[in-house]
Amino acid sequence: MNKSNTTVTTTRKKSTRKNSDRLLRHIIEAGEDVKGFDISILDVSDVFHLSDYFVIISGRSDRHVQGIVNSIQTILGKSKIKPLTIEGFDKAHWVLMDYGDVIVHVFYEKARDLYALESLWVDARTIDVAKARKTPDDREAA
Repeated sequence: MNKSNTTVTTTRKKSTRKNSDRLLRHIIEAGEDVKGFDISILDVSDVFHLSDYFVIISGRSDRHVQGIVNSIQTILGKSKIKPLTIEGFDKAHWVLMDYGDVIVHVFYEKARDLYALESLWVDARTIDVAKARKTPDDREAA
């Protein structure tokens, strides 16, 4: 049997950085609305070419994690934005929400400590949450 070495490349249609930034603002708002905490944003665009950002949010319990996920879905759903996939919702220790340009990781706080996702992506640039909340117009006015 002849096996050839083939490489499968996964590509996604990337939207503009402006759309990614808008999506990012909505995700932060949704997480904060339900008391998600320790929000971290990583700009992974230079090290992970399928997305622009990772957003990492902590919850205090499995129910809290599910509430954060539901809040994000509700707020983005109002703009007709749906995730490509959601993984881990039932156990709610680590829920991954893939919105293409932005991937959201919602962790039960103890699981977040265990997986230490930020330390795995040390080459990614950290984005200040306060700056990410602002629109481009807000940034120019400052």
